Amino acid sequence: MKKTFMILCMSLAAVLLNAKAPSFNWDPVMDAIIQVESGGNPNAVSGNSVGVMQITPILVEDCNQILEKKKSKKRYSLADRYSAKKSKEMFLLIQSYYNPMNNVEKGIRLWNGGVNYSVRATNRYFRKVMNKMK
Repeated sequence: MKKTFMILCMSLAAVLLNAKAPSFNWDPVMDAIIQVESGGNPNAVSGNSVGVMQITPILVEDCNQILEKKKSKKRYSLADRYSAKKSKEMFLLIQSYYNPMNNVEKGIRLWNGGVNYSVRATNRYFRKVMNKMK
């Protein structure tokens, strides 16, 4: 009986360790960010920020460094910022790396203020995105 219980516990532990976290749908957040950032215009430019999600060269570099750490051969170019699809890929990569628990508030503030964002400095942006999601 003890041996059977032990095997059952070990099997359950193996299942739990190999279970994938449920996927998270960032689409409503990305859609709201796109509306706030560019109104959906893929050719929008504001200083160094371009595209529907207003991506900076620094963010592209950060994405490429994350990909390198993950041993991926994929890299993004500055031109990729004009692609809504690739912009969303970069958003998801940033979220998976810096926000693995998929906290929506953190994700929005992170997108606006960077890795070391200030809650106070990102309050207005956070409220704008949340209002677009309603």
